[in-house]
Amino acid sequence: MARILIADDQEMMRDSLAATLARQGHEPVACADGAMAASKLAEGRFDLLITDLKMPKLTGIELLAEARKLRPEMPVVLMTAFATVQTAVEAMKLGAYDYIQKPFDGEEIKLLVERTLEHNRLIKENAALRSMTELSAQRPLIGSSESMKGIRQTIEQIGRSSATVLIRGESGTGKELVARAIHQASERRDRPMLAVNCAALSENLLESELFGHEKGSFTGADRLRRGRFELADGGTLLLDEISEIAPALQAKLLRVLQENQFERVGSSLTQQVDVRVVATSNRDLEEEVQSGRFRQDLYYRLNVVPMDLPPLRSRSEDVPELARHFLHQIARRENSAFRHIESEAMRLLEKYPWPGNVRELQNIIERASVLERQEGVVRASTIEPWLKTRSAEQVGDLAGKPLADVEKQVILSTLERFKGHRIKTAGALGIGVRTLGMKLKKWREEGVEMVEISV
Repeated sequence: MARILIADDQEMMRDSLAATLARQGHEPVACADGAMAASKLAEGRFDLLITDLKMPKLTGIELLAEARKLRPEMPVVLMTAFATVQTAVEAMKLGAYDYIQKPFDGEEIKLLVERTLEHNRLIKENAALRSMTELSAQRPLIGSSESMKGIRQTIEQIGRSSATVLIRGESGTGKELVARAIHQASERRDRPMLAVNCAALSENLLESELFGHEKGSFTGADRLRRGRFELADGGTLLLDEISEIAPALQAKLLRVLQENQFERVGSSLTQQVDVRVVATSNRDLEEEVQSGRFRQDLYYRLNVVPMDLPPLRSRSEDVPELARHFLHQIARRENSAFRHIESEAMRLLEKYPWPGNVRELQNIIERASVLERQEGVVRASTIEPWLKTRSAEQVGDLAGKPLADVEKQVILSTLERFKGHRIKTAGALGIGVRTLGMKLKKWREEGVEMVEISV
């Protein structure tokens, strides 16, 4: 459904057009003159403007110019009973998408509206793809440890191929960053790189996200949608938390990896694509295969080139370089002077085990930079209480307890911290959302009290 602004001083035409668009499933907003339409544009968002050429107060051409200032991304269609080549050329120069000559029938305007909206959607998608590709080129891999040198060497080696890559590692170790580095090292670097978090979507939504759907294929499918495989054609697709894909979708994903073919939901037309897949997992997929939760044939298709990312605690020599990198990022973002980390503070950072890995280190540096804004120095006295508190939270009063009770306490405490948000809880714990959901369901059936689940 699109929100469409109509500007026409002829009441019968205005009302008829609004009724036609409403029957098409859109939300029309009708105005009797150009000035009123300009006011509406200033007040809210619209997906399309359809305006008459000849109107009082503001002509269609003048309203078009105003729309370009207020909503430059919004397409404009002109209606005119005086269609001439000169009028059309003037309108196109000012940025109109198209024009239609009065009188016209309902089918004619419906087709024009669909074509205009689809064209504008593709423009937005392409802009988003370019933005994602540019962003991935701006994020370097930080660290001079032997393990990081090995990772960069591996990236350079596998970047030249189109082989599927499986990146494994704890939450916060930088799996997505490595995936983007692989894309940048490949011949696909000038094509899109897209990412899908497989744990964040239900099975039906994930299927539509990956493969797209036809208009009317299910309730709410009000337009054709191209999936990530189709959008990433010629480029790279990152499947984050691949272990969370449901069995039925695993079979469809296997077919894409084997044959480079798929069908949109609700379509029998086979699409052919050329997409390199990079998958990530913070779980043991071999164990998932043995338990029957993950297809063995899909695992072998994904695990062509395996990469294991080390936790930050095993490369503590990289902590100073990472900490300074995050401080530089903050300084650039806030247009402020680069802050200094005193030696005792750095010693504390190097000794800390970083259960949340690089993501946790970034969080600490962000917090310290806010509190030390005036002095410009990150001091030990600022960060030491946080590190001690986090260590205490990790250990707590768990010594001597059965492992099952320890697991339950840690999971429920984390769930409470995130106010019942399952995705955030699972991400912090380094487990899948489905695994978390199964445990919570079991404990709820046992009568265990817990916070209300929000997501």
